Amino acid sequence: MYCIVGLGNHGSEYIQTRHNVGFLVVDEFAAVTGVAFRPGKGDYWFARCSLNNIEVALLKPATFMNNSGIAVQEFLEQQEIPLDSLLVVCDDFQLPLGTIRLRQNGTDGGHNGLSSVIYHLQTDQFARLRCGIASAMMPAEKTKMKDFVLEQFSESELPNVKLMVERARDACISYIKDGRDRAMK
Repeated sequence: MYCIVGLGNHGSEYIQTRHNVGFLVVDEFAAVTGVAFRPGKGDYWFARCSLNNIEVALLKPATFMNNSGIAVQEFLEQQEIPLDSLLVVCDDFQLPLGTIRLRQNGTDGGHNGLSSVIYHLQTDQFARLRCGIASAMMPAEKTKMKDFVLEQFSESELPNVKLMVERARDACISYIKDGRDRAMK
């Protein structure tokens, strides 16, 4: 079984915010596979589907971004999912809006959600798909970045966001159907 984790913040006030791109991607994945999220046996929502007879779990932690690793660790242990079958999807303010980047492993890059996942899994050896959220409206001061990532996308950005989410969904599907190496090309 594969597990695709979308990082974000749970709650209606966060639905269309920059920091919830991970949730948008797994929601889009669920929509095209015809499954719905339901509460799990922990602080997360999950859905199950199948692609080419490969079972896939979609996960949305309900622990808020900075504690995402708690839910990810709990779910992986409950389902006995190995790290090489994990793909974490998150936003990245260092990438231009619309850009996606799939990596086999790496650091948290300053992302608190990824930092939590790395801490709780005690490794950075898992795949991650970063979705760019940077824009001209981004503050120059790092101290204001929290407000920026919790803002909703502007109307003018929404077409690019929609395309990025679709491309990220397709990258997740390729990761499962074609394998990590081929999906990274």
